[in-house]
Amino acid sequence: MFFHIVLERNMHLHPRFFGQNLRENLVSNLMKDVEGTSSGRHGFVLAVTGIESIGKGLIGDGTSFVTFPVKYRCVVSRPFIGEVLEAVVTKVMQHGFFAEAGPLQFFVSNHEMEDGMVYQAGDMPNYTSSDGSFCLGSIKGEFLGLLNDRA
Repeated sequence: MFFHIVLERNMHLHPRFFGQNLRENLVSNLMKDVEGTSSGRHGFVLAVTGIESIGKGLIGDGTSFVTFPVKYRCVVSRPFIGEVLEAVVTKVMQHGFFAEAGPLQFFVSNHEMEDGMVYQAGDMPNYTSSDGSFCLGSIKGEFLGLLNDRA
C-alpha cells in the first residue's frame, strides 16, 4: 500500500554548501539520503515530493557542520499481511521461489503455495498445478520475512 506522509530528518550540511543555493543543496542531500531507504515503521521511502519546512540551523560542537531540522512530504510503500503485490520472480527452486516487488525482496516457501502445486525442474523451473495450468503460487499466510531489511 502507498501512503503520502510527512516525515522529519535532521540534515547535516558542510559550510561549503552555504550561499544562494542553500535550500537546493539541503533538498538534494535529503533526496540522496532518504529515497530508497526503509524503516519498519513507515516502510520504503520511494520519493520526496516536497518540503514542508526547514528550521534554523544549529552549529555542531567541535565541527563546522550545521544541522537543519527538515520536514518533508514523501511517498512510502508499506506492504501488509494479506496484501496482493505484483512481483517479479527472480529464482525458482524446489523449496519455493524468490521474488521482488519494488524494493521488497521475499521468499515464498512451497509450503505456503496452494495444494497440488508441483515443482518442475528444467531450463525454466516452475510450479505447475495438477490440471496442467502453469502457476508460480500464491501466499496463503505470512511470508518468511524481508531478505534485505535495512531498518
